[in-house]
Amino acid sequence: MANPGGTFSVIGPDVTIRGDIEASVDLHVDGKVIGNIECASLVQGESSRVEGEIKAESARLSGEVKGTIEVRNLVVLKSAQIEGDVSYDTLTIEQGASVDGRFAPLRAKASKPAAEDKKAEGQPGLSLAG
Repeated sequence: MANPGGTFSVIGPDVTIRGDIEASVDLHVDGKVIGNIECASLVQGESSRVEGEIKAESARLSGEVKGTIEVRNLVVLKSAQIEGDVSYDTLTIEQGASVDGRFAPLRAKASKPAAEDKKAEGQPGLSLAG
């Protein structure tokens, strides 16, 4: 989801935030966040760390994440280290990324029986980048 003004917020490498973050704009995190993040789009720097849940329309992760991730369009770069479950619509993982958790399409989180879920049209995309 692009924001109309093209604005974004940055959490610099020298910043640690303890608490939840809600942003209506895109967010770039180079520092440390101990709390949940909810934003339009998230870009995570290689040296950053997030301890909490991430919810966004899109995310490009390259640092450490310890918590659940719920993102429609997710890119996990090779420098990423994720510990937690991941829900997505489309997922790209670069070779070398580390993920310790379960992957599930976002619609699997809905309360549909598994048999109905398998019949659903438009399977989510998964791609491995090398």
